[in-house]
Amino acid sequence: MGKKQKSSFLVQGTILIAAQMLCRIIGLLYRRPLFSVIGEQGMGYYGFAYTIYSMVLLIASFSIPLAVSKAIASRLAMKQYKNAQRVFHGALIYATVVGGAGFIFTYVGAPFLVPNEGSVFALRTMSPTIFFSGILGVLRGYFQGHNTMVPTSVSQIIEQLLNAVVSVVMAYVLVAPYVGHATKAAAFKLAEHGAAGSAIGTGAGVLIGLLFCFIVYLSYRPKVKLQIKHDKTKKTESYKRIVKILIFTITPVIFSTFIYNCSVSIDSTLFGHLLTNKGLPETTVSAFYGLFSSQYNVLINVPIAIASSLSNAIVPDIAGSYAVNEQDAIKRNIDTAVRFILLIAIPCAVGIAVLAKPVIGLLFGPKYAVEGLSPRMLQVGAVSIVFYCLSTMTNGILQGLGKMRVPVKHSAISVVANVAVLVLLIQTTNANVYAIVLATVAFSVVMSMLNARALTKFTGYRQDVKKSVLKPVFSAGIMGIVIFIISWVFEQFISGSSIGYAACLAVAVPVGMISYFIFVIKFQTFSEEELKQMPKGHAILRLAQKLKLL
Repeated sequence: MGKKQKSSFLVQGTILIAAQMLCRIIGLLYRRPLFSVIGEQGMGYYGFAYTIYSMVLLIASFSIPLAVSKAIASRLAMKQYKNAQRVFHGALIYATVVGGAGFIFTYVGAPFLVPNEGSVFALRTMSPTIFFSGILGVLRGYFQGHNTMVPTSVSQIIEQLLNAVVSVVMAYVLVAPYVGHATKAAAFKLAEHGAAGSAIGTGAGVLIGLLFCFIVYLSYRPKVKLQIKHDKTKKTESYKRIVKILIFTITPVIFSTFIYNCSVSIDSTLFGHLLTNKGLPETTVSAFYGLFSSQYNVLINVPIAIASSLSNAIVPDIAGSYAVNEQDAIKRNIDTAVRFILLIAIPCAVGIAVLAKPVIGLLFGPKYAVEGLSPRMLQVGAVSIVFYCLSTMTNGILQGLGKMRVPVKHSAISVVANVAVLVLLIQTTNANVYAIVLATVAFSVVMSMLNARALTKFTGYRQDVKKSVLKPVFSAGIMGIVIFIISWVFEQFISGSSIGYAACLAVAVPVGMISYFIFVIKFQTFSEEELKQMPKGHAILRLAQKLKLL
């Protein structure tokens, strides 16, 4: 890969990661006021509805940006500007048909798709968003095909901002008539309408993102028209051929991603039915799942978003090396990707486990930190961060190698393991909500182990356990001890308040990051040459030399 290409790849990858992180932070911050408005039961109803919505969205529009960007980029590279624009129009036709079908299916089938009556209203409220998300996906793919992630990133940020504001406001408006009534019926209506109000926020976010991308597209049109005017391509592709190409590109990714994510839907359905059949009240089960989906899952998924962004960024490198059969380059790229993601994932897992209580207390309120259920879930399941990040990264690498069916097979096996652990724990123990936490851990472990074995088989790559695992684990372990002491001190003097939790994190997080950095360098996890290859590697190297860590 040339210097220019590498620079472009790093810039675009950094933009996407920054946008993803900002969106995750916004998502975390608005959960607390939303929780206070609709309560645990309402969050549970929303969680059940959102799980089904996500699965239908996955089939209808999730892979559209990837397919559109690949098809457009290849035609732009050959200066086939007319065909590139026809890909855009063909993709709009595809998204309209498939997104419309997804909307109708979800709206009509809502009573049969969710495990309780309280989630039906929320799912139906979200269903039109499936249609608009498909159109938005086409526009984002169009910009990515033109080699810019900026419109995608900005639209994601404003989408999440409006989602946050509208979710809280509309939830408050819809629950207002039922606040203060002590009857069981009023409590149900409050939770049901609160979940639907939050669902309105999801739709509003997508619509503002769509509006922004459409405005940006209008600014592209003069340039595109000029390119088309000078296009000398003799053969114009038919829309039938374009849609067929899109389907063949989208389908393998859908199958892989669908199976990879369907464990969430299976978990929510099994969890609801099994615990209800075991004798737990439906309101208790919904509250359990509300904590799992809106607190545990949200926090666990923050570092996983980094892995997803890096995975998307590394795929072109892997695919390029594979196309010209550069085996050494493939192994170097895999090694760099795996070591880099573990360097991030391991301290994230340790940090979330150790600081679970102040994090929950700050984001969702002292009540949830004091009661301890959500912090304990994080402590039990934090290790899954490492394995989910690893499996996400290796999924992308395998797809870059052209092994599209391998992640599909591994996902299917992992889902079976996930379901087996969930059913076994619920039927034979009183694990309750911890059963679903441990089931997701099982999924991530099995998936990452199978992918690692496949990489060795197809490329001969073998992970250097000492450098990529043991040294980061030792460094993160020392970091964990340091931030545990800080957290314990704050617990003794300033506990049980949002201000206390904020102060604890304000000290513990930067001190933890600094201590981890020091010991990663001290243990020589990366050589000087390897450090130079990282983003801002030369600056990191100079800092390490000034601090006499090398």
